[in-house]
Amino acid sequence: MTSVLARYQRLVAAGELREDADQAAAAGRLTRLQEELEATPARGSLLWKVLGKAPQPPRGLYLWGGVGRGKSMLMDLFFDCVQVQRKRRVHFHEFMLDVHARLREARKSESGDPIPPVVAALAEEARLLCFDEMVVNNMADAAIMSRLFTGLLEQRVTIVTTSNRVPDDLYKDGLNRQLFLPFIDLIKAKLDVMSLNGPVDYRRDRLGNAKLWHVPNGPEATAALSAAFFRLTDYSVEDRAKVPSEDIKVLGGRTLHVPKALKGVAVFSFKRLCVEPRGASDYLAIARHYHTVIIVGIPVLGPEKRNEAARFVTLIDALYEYKVKLLASADAEPVALYPEGDGAFEFERTVSRLMEMQSDDYLALGHGEGAEVE
Repeated sequence: MTSVLARYQRLVAAGELREDADQAAAAGRLTRLQEELEATPARGSLLWKVLGKAPQPPRGLYLWGGVGRGKSMLMDLFFDCVQVQRKRRVHFHEFMLDVHARLREARKSESGDPIPPVVAALAEEARLLCFDEMVVNNMADAAIMSRLFTGLLEQRVTIVTTSNRVPDDLYKDGLNRQLFLPFIDLIKAKLDVMSLNGPVDYRRDRLGNAKLWHVPNGPEATAALSAAFFRLTDYSVEDRAKVPSEDIKVLGGRTLHVPKALKGVAVFSFKRLCVEPRGASDYLAIARHYHTVIIVGIPVLGPEKRNEAARFVTLIDALYEYKVKLLASADAEPVALYPEGDGAFEFERTVSRLMEMQSDDYLALGHGEGAEVE
């Protein structure tokens, strides 16, 4: 068995990470949780039966901190190291979409409260739930989260989550926030809350002073974006042919194929995103799921590409709303991307957003931090 702390210390020794007291403390706490989970007998096991009662589950963890401080990296180390059956790691937005889909089905088949059967099903599937990037942006999520998570904890599910926000700032200024306050109290009562705000923003550090918008399209731009992808994901360049793909859920029960995706970074061609028929639900799924998106092959737009331009506008709106980091190659700078003709005036807002998305202030924002609260 390899512990989270041992894996973390090897990364520091290899120079892949810098010494960081907050990260080391979090790795130590995750190692203790790993040990506790592995020592807790699984439901229905012989030891469970010998004890004659359900053992208390280990106390979970809420890791919060600024962008690029290593929260997801530590979550990945923990999830890879912990040797337990029935574990699940999922992006928080994806989890809540799944929960709402289950609630809709439960309402069809159940005459009573739909939350208990959904909780029971989730608890049966996983005794450890790991959520990346918890952020609450709408009343539909806020209204059910206290009851949902209370039920999961009562079913002895251990929860580990990361967030860009301290618990008290979740759903800040949201509509009917008083309905959400019990959930904040639940986090502070049932999970250990640890900050991860070390001195290095690893995402920004890995980008260095690299350009985010490359002109023109071609081998040089492609090579630069490829290098950025490998820096952001710590993936070996020698294994470039083995970069994994992924299928993500879209509202309505569809899935969207992502050709290259790793550690929250996705790569798409302009053709796949904006020439093929796509809608807002596709773009919102991408924006919710990935903190960084790389787009290659953006052409100069104009009235003759009005449909493609309209899709591109919707895409950028979604990425901007969720403060997704954008790297791209194009045949023109943003200000010259839709140079003239019908639709050029309406495109100016997108130009403004593309420029802002390259600023240090924008890059310092957390994923999902800009999403509007409904």
